[in-house]
Amino acid sequence: MDRYCVMGNPVEHSKSPWIHARFAELTGHSLQYGKRLVPLDGFVQAVAELRAEGGLGCNITVPFKFEAARLAQHESARARLAGASNFLHFRSDGIYADNTDGAGLVNDIQSNAGVALAGRDVLLIGAGGASAGVLGPLIEAQVGRITVANRTLDKARALVERHAALARQHGVRVDSSELAAVQSPYDVVVNATASSLSGAGVPVSPQVLKPGALALDMMYGPAAAGFMDWARAHQAVPRDGLGMLVEQAAEAFLLWRGVRPPSARVLAELRSTLA
Repeated sequence: MDRYCVMGNPVEHSKSPWIHARFAELTGHSLQYGKRLVPLDGFVQAVAELRAEGGLGCNITVPFKFEAARLAQHESARARLAGASNFLHFRSDGIYADNTDGAGLVNDIQSNAGVALAGRDVLLIGAGGASAGVLGPLIEAQVGRITVANRTLDKARALVERHAALARQHGVRVDSSELAAVQSPYDVVVNATASSLSGAGVPVSPQVLKPGALALDMMYGPAAAGFMDWARAHQAVPRDGLGMLVEQAAEAFLLWRGVRPPSARVLAELRSTLA
């Protein structure tokens, strides 16, 4: 049976095995999808072991997305631009890397949340692997303006500079800022930091929220509750990262299996299950 998994640290909370099992069931595919807790210094070995066992690929979560991109012999344009990968496919000519996070985020916002991104002002909080994976697809969605805000300004600047050519191509203004300096209001605010996972407070002022803004935390479950409560308390529309998780998984399933699964149905079922 074809084998896949998700690798990360931590990984026990991951819903990816359930999602991919449901995708397989609904599309008539036969596969096994598990999860592997990888030591912080053991990612290369873990990938080698999966390949040796006959595995066909894996999804990557924190903190290995940058390492995954460096490990591949081949990569998609979006993985190359991000410098980070959440998707590996083991092929006869080597390891192929892609990044499905951005497509997952954009699809969730536009298809599931019903918010058209074209012309919108977007605040992207954080400049790590999660932000790197979504900035390009947000630009390609023709947003009006994106600000990448990070605790370390140099890291935000580097991410913006890497995407400068793509931004010019699409006519999108992309800026960088320190977190404390962001004060203007935005239509869409995306928290791509690990602040929710660690239980820390929301890293920006509520002034960044336009009335009725969409405020999305890439985390889901209890980890996202604090951010969502904050958004709700300041007249924004809260959203967790569960839809992004399902949509990026659907993109990965398409790349591996050649068929796009019914992601909206699986998202509704997953929310019902968790509730």
